[in-house]
Amino acid sequence: MANHLARFRRITLRSLAGRSPRSVAGQVFVLQVALVVLLVACAVFALVLQSERDTGAEAKRRSIAVAQTFAHSPGILQALQTPDPSKVLQPITEAGRKTAGVDFIVVMDTKGIRYTHPIPSRIGKRFVGTIGPSLAGKVYTESVHGPLGEEVQATVPVKNTHGKVVALVSAGLKVKNVAGQVYRQLPIILGAGAGALVVSTGVTALVGKRLRRQTHSLAPAEMTRMYDHHDAVLHSVREGVLIVGEDGLLLLANDEARRLLELPPDVEGRHVSDLSMLDPETVALLISGRVATDEVHLAGERLLAVNQRPTDRGGGPKGTVVTLRDSTELQAVSGRAEVARERLKLLYDAGLGVGTTLDVTRTADELAQVAVPRFADFVTVDIADAVLHGEEPATTATDMRRIAVRGVRDDHPLYEKGRLIDFLPSTPQARGYGTGCSELVTDLSTATGWHAQDPERTKAVIEYGIHSLITAPIQARGAVLGMANFWRSKRHEPFDEEELSLAEELVARAAVSIDNARRYTREHALAVTLQRSLLPRALPEQSALEVGYRYLPAQSGVSGDWFDVIPLPGTRVALSVGDVVGHGLHAAATMGRLRTAVHNFSTLDLPPDELLSHLDDLVGRIDQDESDAEASGVVGASCLYAIYDPVTRRCAMARAGHPAPALVHPGGSVTFPDLPAGPPLGLGGMPFQTAEMELKEGTQLVLYTDGLIEDRTRDLDVGMELLRDALAGHPDRPPEETCQAVLDEMLTARPKDDVALLVARTQVLPPDCVADWEVPRDPAAVSGMRVAVSEKLAEWGLSELGFGMELVLSELITNAIRYGSEPISVRLIRDRTLICEVADGSSTSPHLRYAATTDEGGRGLFLVSQMAERWGTRYTPQGKVIWAELTLPEATGEFGLTWADVDIAASEEGFEGFETPA
Repeated sequence: MANHLARFRRITLRSLAGRSPRSVAGQVFVLQVALVVLLVACAVFALVLQSERDTGAEAKRRSIAVAQTFAHSPGILQALQTPDPSKVLQPITEAGRKTAGVDFIVVMDTKGIRYTHPIPSRIGKRFVGTIGPSLAGKVYTESVHGPLGEEVQATVPVKNTHGKVVALVSAGLKVKNVAGQVYRQLPIILGAGAGALVVSTGVTALVGKRLRRQTHSLAPAEMTRMYDHHDAVLHSVREGVLIVGEDGLLLLANDEARRLLELPPDVEGRHVSDLSMLDPETVALLISGRVATDEVHLAGERLLAVNQRPTDRGGGPKGTVVTLRDSTELQAVSGRAEVARERLKLLYDAGLGVGTTLDVTRTADELAQVAVPRFADFVTVDIADAVLHGEEPATTATDMRRIAVRGVRDDHPLYEKGRLIDFLPSTPQARGYGTGCSELVTDLSTATGWHAQDPERTKAVIEYGIHSLITAPIQARGAVLGMANFWRSKRHEPFDEEELSLAEELVARAAVSIDNARRYTREHALAVTLQRSLLPRALPEQSALEVGYRYLPAQSGVSGDWFDVIPLPGTRVALSVGDVVGHGLHAAATMGRLRTAVHNFSTLDLPPDELLSHLDDLVGRIDQDESDAEASGVVGASCLYAIYDPVTRRCAMARAGHPAPALVHPGGSVTFPDLPAGPPLGLGGMPFQTAEMELKEGTQLVLYTDGLIEDRTRDLDVGMELLRDALAGHPDRPPEETCQAVLDEMLTARPKDDVALLVARTQVLPPDCVADWEVPRDPAAVSGMRVAVSEKLAEWGLSELGFGMELVLSELITNAIRYGSEPISVRLIRDRTLICEVADGSSTSPHLRYAATTDEGGRGLFLVSQMAERWGTRYTPQGKVIWAELTLPEATGEFGLTWADVDIAASEEGFEGFETPA
């Protein structure tokens, strides 16, 4: 209200000031200046008159004094008695006249005849003036027109010793000399008057300026009209206005203030504290003088919004102006508006805070967190158990899992989190789940269908103070996924129909997120299942390497990284690590294809460079097959393949666009071998190269994917150095501990790219477990080799395998002598199995076939396959190696064949088991 009045006053003043010909301040200024001029003029005139009067009186006093002084001077009586008094007195009077500053001194006899005069020609003539009073002994002053002009003169008697008047003395001044003295004082008088005028005018101007500022240059009529307007506004406005002085006196109260506060007619001028009809808090506010903005105070049955501001901000008198507004009806409207605002704020917060993750449980808990305590005292969320596994929900409210419980207190009797609930058809939850419509229960104590669910627990809920329920179905895309239950206790009023719609809106916002989380859970489970099925579930048993590994999927959860440990013939082990570009099901499926291809190519016992070449061709074909617009082709893949032989301690490896491995030497130092870097798989055109190195026993071979060392915040070289630091200094640390230490050092959070880490510590097969023989190309050497092998088996305690091994060895050596070329050698290895290897310089490969009854040969290799657990051929730069593995007796027991059985088979079928290709 105060602001409105001030703005109205400024507008009125501007409009009136623009039309005013002469303001009140201007008129007062002109009047004051005129009055000052008049007063100064009167003062100057009075000073002039006073000066003239004072000058005339001074002239008379001087004339009397000079005349009396000369009349009583010694020697004047003697001069009068001389024969010629003029001769004696004339010089004396002239000297005295000049000394006394008068215009004339005249000495005369009692008849008025002059003895002296400033004009000598006037001596002896009669004195002009009255001498009667002087002859009578008196002093007489007068103004006459004498010989010198207008004169002021004083005449005194000269007495002898007997007191008789014997002569007269007259002294005086010319009138023009007396006026000259006045004129000489006139500049001083006028100067003083002018100074007084200037000072008075300046003071008047300052007063006028202050008055003009206070009246805003308004004319009298305009001021009258303005105050009439202000008075009309003050008493007709719908806001109460009070003005309280600095001392607490009520200076003004308009009509609205009197009505709102029920003030008496004589309230103005009374102290605020004496007004008993005011609320004490209101009195305290009015007396305090503090600033208040829309403070609500009670006045009878009214609620008043009170604003208070000081009045001395613009230089006015100290005090406060108070405006009062009846907000009784507005309070109810604003209360409803505040409720609506809070609901909108709740929905806004729900939109931001619900569904931040693709997790059903987390989303349900976020819904409960938003609603408590702003909407409900307790919130429980029940989801169909199938939904939690990514499946479609059931049609009835059975197998409902409570996944979120939140409330203002923790000692509530509601079902606990994690409980599996079967809601009865009579419960609001079951009805809402079946119909897809929300249910409102304003009084739980009378809801018999709800009581039937669990009578003891429902009784505890009622006794706890929970009295009202809204249960809303969580439905999305036409399916009901669960139910959200909002509970209120005695802290709040029961839910109403408006709040039912708010609950539905809250749940609807969460339902989409929960359904998205369900779909993500289903797809993620499928992808993870696929990925886990494609990755090794357990490492195979082997004696060449002690292996530890870690696999960390990226934030997307499914990726294309893989690793593998593949046992090879001759106790050798192949290690492979690869990375398919991209994430998701497509990358995982491609990874599975490449890993399977590596397994298949490894069974051919190919060198690393040849295996990568075959894998490169495969990736190229995959790209061609998926080059249509709808499919996302494989951009590329990388792979590192290594073969370690524990007998020779040689390791051969090749890589296709993959980071070089790290070697942790037995002394603790770490190096990155200079392994030729081939192009990524799928590019084609460039050959791969194999590098061989000899590794000491206990050396750790560390293979990894680029997700371990690459990061957007650092260079690749920095990642390599971090890996070096994490590996260095721990040569005796087990591979499993090395894997964990590397991940703890390199990765501080869940990686953005997949990470596969494989750490293998090399082991060496003892020399006493390996036996080598050179075999001459002579069929007679076969029998000698059988004897040597039997002796070695006896030395190893494997005599039970002697028959089978002699049979296999005879067939393999006979085949090498008949179809192969020199040099021919035999190697026997005792490991987890008994391995026999026959090497020759030929590249021809035997193969198993079914021999006809008329064929002379073709059955020997069949016998080898029956006796051995596995057999095969691998190629070397010098030729080929045919190998066979026999299971140790502890695993399978004794063989069921004897040499007699073999002799019978040989006599019936012939004994040539190997054939060379055409």
